[in-house]
Amino acid sequence: MNRALIVIDVQESFRARPLWATISDPKIADQVNRLVRVARAAGDLVVWVLHQEPGSGDVFDPALGHVRLMEELERAEDEPLIHKTSHNAFTTTNLQQVLTAHGVRELVVCGIRTEQCVETTARVGSDLGYQVTFVTDATATNPVPHRDAPADRSVADLLADPRTLSAEEVVRRTEYALAGRFATVATVDELEAAAARPA
Repeated sequence: MNRALIVIDVQESFRARPLWATISDPKIADQVNRLVRVARAAGDLVVWVLHQEPGSGDVFDPALGHVRLMEELERAEDEPLIHKTSHNAFTTTNLQQVLTAHGVRELVVCGIRTEQCVETTARVGSDLGYQVTFVTDATATNPVPHRDAPADRSVADLLADPRTLSAEEVVRRTEYALAGRFATVATVDELEAAAARPA
């Protein structure tokens, strides 16, 4: 086993926020499940990562009960579940130790949000020497406000602001930033097709 699928922050916390109405792929769990099936069939390690902010009082505070995998996902008992408090899945966790213990050298990354925790994990993983595949259509994100937009804006105001970057544009820019530098950009269909080819 030298490859691992890292599923990042596909958790109920996001569905508990009003911003969920703007998510680029509300059925992201279905795409993730497809990748999980490919990984398990290949004998790859599957690692589940959840983001938490203890004491924050928001949807990422474990005390509120939203810091759990989306209900459509099925984690096997022997698959690691890691909790992080930073944007990337390495800095505040033992992820690298887990990967090293399993002899992992290649990472397939997916999850929420495309340009934030998933992209940051891909970049850090690349810098640590892993060969990274970024599965764009198994990620999801939201429109991103302009830096000068008020922090307490409503979803309607976010969408009405012409300076807001659409989720589609965020995904496109992430692909451009990662491809050829930090990761190979791929789709779920491509990984399923590769897995189906004779060895």
